[in-house]
Amino acid sequence: MRTSRTIPTLDDVAKKAGVSTATVSRCLNTPDRVQKNTRVRVLKAVEALGYTPNFGARVLAAKRTFTIGAIIPTMENAIFARGLQAFQEELQRAGYTLLVSSTAYSPAAEDEQIRALITRGADGLLLIGYDRDPALYRYLKRQAVPALIAWAHHPDIPRPAIGFDNRRAMALLTEAVLAQGHRRIGVITAVTKGNDRAADRLQGIRDALQARGLDPETLAVIETPYGVENGEVAMRTLMQADAAPTVVMCGNDVLAAGALRGAKAMGLSVPQDVSVTGFDDIELARIVTPALTTVHVPHREMGTKAAKALIAMVEGAAPPAPTELPISLEIRDSLGPVKTA
Repeated sequence: MRTSRTIPTLDDVAKKAGVSTATVSRCLNTPDRVQKNTRVRVLKAVEALGYTPNFGARVLAAKRTFTIGAIIPTMENAIFARGLQAFQEELQRAGYTLLVSSTAYSPAAEDEQIRALITRGADGLLLIGYDRDPALYRYLKRQAVPALIAWAHHPDIPRPAIGFDNRRAMALLTEAVLAQGHRRIGVITAVTKGNDRAADRLQGIRDALQARGLDPETLAVIETPYGVENGEVAMRTLMQADAAPTVVMCGNDVLAAGALRGAKAMGLSVPQDVSVTGFDDIELARIVTPALTTVHVPHREMGTKAAKALIAMVEGAAPPAPTELPISLEIRDSLGPVKTA
């Protein structure tokens, strides 16, 4: 015959640890505010008793679910992984849980997922980039759910955002490419419709060409979904043209890795025959051969700061002004001077 199990309470933990229930609560929810020796004593009591916090009671008391949603375009590559890891770590330190969903770059899927997360009680949302139906922003405002933009920065758009200027970053990389003597530039980019980050990076290349008095219409541009295989196919197409580019600039490091593989399959040497650049500086950029010239994005800093800002908004703080994080160029072996005859 099964006997009923006595479920330990907050009072039980407090008595065993010799502290108040308020101290136990602080130790579990904001441990940084509790002295180490007290925290150790409380946690030992929690483990000994097998205590599990009453999440429902916490939700009722705070009128929050302590859940943050993050909606990203894809989980199929590492572009968002580092930033989201830092985002999740900061949320966890503050006692919040992260729910992640991906849209496969579908605006309709993003709309559906935003509404689903809000229906399930998400206290706030992390969104990637600005480009979405204005009706969705109006919906978020009506629901009084704070939303923060990441992976992009537009100082002229007054939405809370912590990110970087994709357009200016790619313009800086293009200036480095032009300084190597390149004038025939091929571009492999993600599909730009509905993707302001990809569109801004492409525009950044055009900006740099115009600043040098060069014609942006000379760019050979291929738009393709993210993926190493897609980058390889696009590279083969670009290099089979009558006037093949001397450099191929890619919208991210994943496409650039594909471009490197495509060049190798065609018997081309990088950078002697053609240079290749990426964007993001994920780990892949350092382990491919040759190492990839790219734009370094401060993913972890962005994730940490985005979490802090979104938590503050959820807890009643005023929305922050758009915050731009610095990027830097990583000039590696995949970029070289134009080959001379």
